[in-house]
Amino acid sequence: MHVEPFGAYSSKIKSIDALPEGANVVIPNDATNGGRALLLLAKAGVITLKDGSGILATPKDIASNPKHIKVRELEAATLPRVLNQVDLALINTNYALEAGLNPTKDALIIEGSDSPYVNILVARPDNKDSAAIQKLAKALNSAEVKQFIQSKYNGAVVPAF
Repeated sequence: MHVEPFGAYSSKIKSIDALPEGANVVIPNDATNGGRALLLLAKAGVITLKDGSGILATPKDIASNPKHIKVRELEAATLPRVLNQVDLALINTNYALEAGLNPTKDALIIEGSDSPYVNILVARPDNKDSAAIQKLAKALNSAEVKQFIQSKYNGAVVPAF
């Protein structure tokens, strides 16, 4: 199990506190990752969300927006390509890595290892107890895999065990 922390990136500012009034902010346009992006902005104090919004939050769920940021939704894969055209882009780790961004160094804000959005192993009910699935589960949760994730991704992907 591992977490690919969601991060906020900018080519224009060096800290989230420097986010300008009326900033152009882009988030993924899919329901889950858009909500995740808004939750990260809320956790950083940029916005607040309506009670109960959670992971399915949309820009319509923004309750307060003190800096009057403009949130636009775009296809997740395009976000790294528009980074130089906006003030802030909230990007999934896989797309950030593909774009040459280093989440642990380049993200202004990033989810921690406490993120509830863990990638997990799932299996069909008819083979969940099979030897192959059990062997895979054991391997994925081993100290060797944890060490591999830590050394290969340097914090860009975080073991969740």
